[in-house]
Amino acid sequence: MQQLPPVDWTTAARTGRSLVHPGPELSRDEIAQVVAELRDAAERATPEVERVTGMTRPASGRVLVVDRPGWIAAVSGSAQALLSGAGMVTEPADRSPVDVVRAKALGVQAGAVFAVIANRILGQFDPFVAPARLLLVAPNVVSVERHLGVDPADFRLWVCLHEETHRFQFAQAPWLREHLLGLFGELLDAEELTFGLPPGKTGDIRDLFSTPEQKRAFDEVTAAMSLMEGHADVMMDRVGTDVVHTYPAIRAAFETRRDQRGWGAWIRRLLGFDLKREQYRDGAEFCRQVIASGGIETLNRAFEAPGLLPTVAEIHDPQQWLHRI
Repeated sequence: MQQLPPVDWTTAARTGRSLVHPGPELSRDEIAQVVAELRDAAERATPEVERVTGMTRPASGRVLVVDRPGWIAAVSGSAQALLSGAGMVTEPADRSPVDVVRAKALGVQAGAVFAVIANRILGQFDPFVAPARLLLVAPNVVSVERHLGVDPADFRLWVCLHEETHRFQFAQAPWLREHLLGLFGELLDAEELTFGLPPGKTGDIRDLFSTPEQKRAFDEVTAAMSLMEGHADVMMDRVGTDVVHTYPAIRAAFETRRDQRGWGAWIRRLLGFDLKREQYRDGAEFCRQVIASGGIETLNRAFEAPGLLPTVAEIHDPQQWLHRI
């Protein structure tokens, strides 16, 4: 397996923190209130997700409410853990001055990417560090709820329901973390893969992968992520207005935000966010059709073993998956 050059993750975190905008201005009391309400929302989301998924409730996990620089620091550590876990990076015993400079340069690239993402990410379940943790980015939650004009309490619970569903998924499928790490390792097994797109590429994230093994791994990752993201979206729908009273308004407003175009769309495409939007929609439709045909218990079979995950073709044709299992 091709080894990626080491990245100076300290430089990545420092660069990202220096570039990111802090977000909306909040008083000390407002910050304390947002943090407390997000923690409460995460706690309230757990029994609701258990009810609608039919999955066993996982052990209590870490919930970290962070600002944008805090998310960058956390994700820098997560990226290091992910690449190490995928077997793609080993630290040489003796690094030459050239190696040090290269690691710092890659750290600057990574930090710049993290700074862009830090302006929009609302929450993230992170299974690649020990112990796993749920990150909630308070300034982004406040910024989006203000922009959309939605009820803050409902929106904060809505965000937590989605991310808490991911926590249930990894607990239901304890093999999933290692399975994804293996696929990521195959995706990154290339001599010229960097944090930016190579010259001459179209800006499509698919263009980064050229070998048959990488394309297969890419399809498997796409299918798995489509299932996970779509499953989380559908579970939020199943919770419904009895718990999140203004759910229809939040859903409508947030879907409009997902579809926004303009210069920001180019950035999202460059970083793969367009792929993520497709994953929500394709995966959600897969889950709805499987539930309609076989119930939630049938859908949960997808989390029993790697061989039961849907393929890309099955995501687009759920009847294929139903016949196969």
